[in-house]
Amino acid sequence: MEDERASEAAAIIWHNWSCHSRIKSLPEACRPASIAEGYEVQEALVNLTGWPPIGWKIAATSTAGQKHIGVDEPLAGRLLAGKMHRAGSELPVAHLHMAVIEAEFVFLLGEDLPARGRDYLPEDVVAATKALHCGLEIPDSRYENFTNVGAPQLIADNACTEFFVLGDAVSECWRNLDLAAHSAHLYINGKKVADGTGANVLGDPRIALAWLANDRVAQGGALRAGDIVTTGTCIVPQSIGPDDDVLADFGTLGKLSVRFTN
Repeated sequence: MEDERASEAAAIIWHNWSCHSRIKSLPEACRPASIAEGYEVQEALVNLTGWPPIGWKIAATSTAGQKHIGVDEPLAGRLLAGKMHRAGSELPVAHLHMAVIEAEFVFLLGEDLPARGRDYLPEDVVAATKALHCGLEIPDSRYENFTNVGAPQLIADNACTEFFVLGDAVSECWRNLDLAAHSAHLYINGKKVADGTGANVLGDPRIALAWLANDRVAQGGALRAGDIVTTGTCIVPQSIGPDDDVLADFGTLGKLSVRFTN
């Protein structure tokens, strides 16, 4: 993709992100036509935001999620410092188009995962992980109907990234747990609204992390030490609105909360 086309597409997305407005799709003249072109636009978009990238998010890590947005594999987006928040934060919700929240397992890498001539396995990426956290993602899209624009445009839109809430690192006992079987429960205003397990994330959050490591290499990059990677929702995304108090309970791994305002 020519630099000018990628820059034009990124500028359109950034304008709409900044103004909380929507488009039907990117103009055909600068619309990415492939996964690789989508990531070129995404990189240009990240540079426009001015927020340092601090890691990655994985979208569409469940069969239902992929079907919902019309893709057949996960998508990666950048986590940005300007959209990262700590547990207990208050966040605005009125501008959100999607207005949903997701509970996720999050890995902090302690080592680089560069190209090495063979795929990374889950045990490889776990060995390279410094810590496990729990997190909440509040995704959003700059498209009026994000379910029909296709993977390249979704990737260009940073894989529907908006807010991310990071909990504290959990006990090292997580390395002995079956994360696929581990439960998460979501409460809104004190009422339980969703249950899920790590198996909803590509079968296991560690499998999702390995997928991202291999996908980054395939795209000519790599995961790096210090990267935060949130692996996709383990619950069905739940609607949120002003004055909602949200609590995610990951059992022995801990809890985290966020409150939404106008």
